[in-house]
Amino acid sequence: MKSILENKVFLFLICFLLGILTSFSLPPYNLFFINFLTLPVLLYILINYVDKKTTSLFVGWIFGFGYFISNLYWITNSLTFDAKFKFIIPFAFILIPLFLGIFYGLVTFLCNFFNLKNKLSSILIFSIFFGGIEFLRSFIFGGFPWNLLVFSLSNNLHSLQILSYIGTYSLNLLSITIFLLPVIFFFKYKSLTKFLIFSFSLILLVINFLYGNFIIKNFEKKKYDNLSSIIRVISPNIPIERFLSNQDTEKSINELISLSDAHNIEKAIFIYPEGIITSIYLKDLKFYKDSFKENYNINHKVILGINSTNQNKIYNSLIVLNNEIELLHKYNKNKLVPFGEFLPFENFFQIIGLKKITQGYQSFSADVKREILEINKLKFIPLICYEIIYSGKINPNKNYYDIILNISEDGWFGKTIGPQQHLAHSIFRSIEEGKNVIRSTNNGISAFVNPKGQINKQIKEKGYFDVKKIKRVNKTYFARHGNKIFFYFVLIYTTFIVILKIRENK
Repeated sequence: MKSILENKVFLFLICFLLGILTSFSLPPYNLFFINFLTLPVLLYILINYVDKKTTSLFVGWIFGFGYFISNLYWITNSLTFDAKFKFIIPFAFILIPLFLGIFYGLVTFLCNFFNLKNKLSSILIFSIFFGGIEFLRSFIFGGFPWNLLVFSLSNNLHSLQILSYIGTYSLNLLSITIFLLPVIFFFKYKSLTKFLIFSFSLILLVINFLYGNFIIKNFEKKKYDNLSSIIRVISPNIPIERFLSNQDTEKSINELISLSDAHNIEKAIFIYPEGIITSIYLKDLKFYKDSFKENYNINHKVILGINSTNQNKIYNSLIVLNNEIELLHKYNKNKLVPFGEFLPFENFFQIIGLKKITQGYQSFSADVKREILEINKLKFIPLICYEIIYSGKINPNKNYYDIILNISEDGWFGKTIGPQQHLAHSIFRSIEEGKNVIRSTNNGISAFVNPKGQINKQIKEKGYFDVKKIKRVNKTYFARHGNKIFFYFVLIYTTFIVILKIRENK
């Protein structure tokens, strides 16, 4: 085994396979126990078989490449709908994971400066760099906090309840540390020392589990609050290819209205997905006023995604209408998808004939405002598509609201693992913020998630479900303080590392 690891080709191949294996800890597989094998082996390799900074960079980079190529392959599915992009598929399949893998390469590269040894301090150093780089990945270049290692715990709701205090990035840091602990078996500590470390860690895990169990049981005893109006979440499940062709707009609108089955309900909020009407802009809806008046009454409100324009700018918008097509609220998407909604270095790429992946040639513009929408005495925070993946960023004004509203078009994922991964973020946001999450998706998973991350209702096929009552909880500690809690953990880790290093040197 030693001779194999000393061969760089085999060393890098093992790191690549470790990355692929680690990806199976994530949704929809959720085999989180894999991390107790893959991460300790990676750290053991880094400590004992990597002695050059260049090699340490490649160890993490190749691990990250295997990790991301296995869990983000679905990104290339979005390039299959337009013939102009099909030639990019092989490049995107390789280059995106290669780019994201650099972040993990930085983890192992930076660790190399700290002369890692078979000591407890090495676990904390590796953890703080891994957790810190994951945090950096979530914000740099617009940020892409998709598939952090902590998402391997998506099915373990009892363990996730601590999110309401410390948030995703802090729990990610703690999770990495816990996953690494088996490497201690290879350290030259006394058996008693190893036993004490594992016993202490196990006690913390049990306490966290019992705390989560206590929180969930107390929540289940809470009474429901009846809503002032029914919320009907609609999942049209229209093939995305239809949006990329010339549509009969009136026929499409009537089909969507019919799907809502509005005649059997007196007072309601109807929620349609993102960009569900792509053939027209917001200003053109007035031509379909009669269809709305015939099917919706004065007590009905309609929420849907549509493109809007303002001063030669195009926005991906969420709008709220009454049955007279009067605009009650409008939210323009803040976080746009690179290449999907806007073209980075647009002037250059247009020369070679490229455009954004979504319909139309002009890139969308990003707005900077996100205000609470009050509809029928309910207050919603609006999020479009992958805006829900950003921890601590959904309610910048810290004002009170009732429900996180997320509309999305998940057809770009195709029949892959992407929609399940997207849904997992709703679980984390609900617990962090202590809010109910309502998702309306086309070709994805529409769902109602309660403040403890439990999925009360979901639908994957064409149809709808109703939300008539919800349970509320008090504003969480994380909702009040946000991601600065992560930096408290960084400070605590740094303190422990300094103390352990001093003891080790003695």
